[in-house]
Amino acid sequence: MLEQQIFALDDPDALRGLIRDHGWATLVTVSREGDPVVTHLPVILDPDSLGPAVLGHLARTDPATRGLGERPVVLVVQGPHGYISPSFYEAGPYVPTWNHVTVHLHGTPDLLSPEETYEVLSATVDHFESARPAPFRLADVAGYARRIAPGTTGFRLVPTRVAGKAKLSQDKPAEIVERVIRGLDTDDVHRNPALADAMRAAFS
Repeated sequence: MLEQQIFALDDPDALRGLIRDHGWATLVTVSREGDPVVTHLPVILDPDSLGPAVLGHLARTDPATRGLGERPVVLVVQGPHGYISPSFYEAGPYVPTWNHVTVHLHGTPDLLSPEETYEVLSATVDHFESARPAPFRLADVAGYARRIAPGTTGFRLVPTRVAGKAKLSQDKPAEIVERVIRGLDTDDVHRNPALADAMRAAFS
């Protein structure tokens, strides 16, 4: 990822908020043979860390588990993102761009014990069910869950390097930013309220 100071996202609370609210992540690893391996998985914040550390789990048969914990990985968490049409600017000349909020977590994960993995599974369910009026709990099907849990591998990733980026038109004049936000709120084709909200928050 191209890192530019104007777009740097390095506030710990903002990074944790991004991970908390966008828990479907991309894990990039390298096999023992040196081939790239990419997989997708849910992650949650590690409650024992003040930084953007995460807990996650994979199917034990996922290719990414082979050698997991032996070499550095990159975990990518993608927040709001979308196409920005030059028509939003009502000025120019400009060309299209893509605004986004993204964090890359670099480090070597620690593998978890079976019991720790089960706790991660339970906490993951609790996190994603928390907004429901009657949340499902893993404990509701504890016998079944305990039988299938050994088919998963849990891990903790405490990153040694964090690359966060919030590219939200910070390089544009204030009046252009306002027009982009308005376009993202109202455009028939490229309406994107989540990205508009992220831009409003960045300029508040």
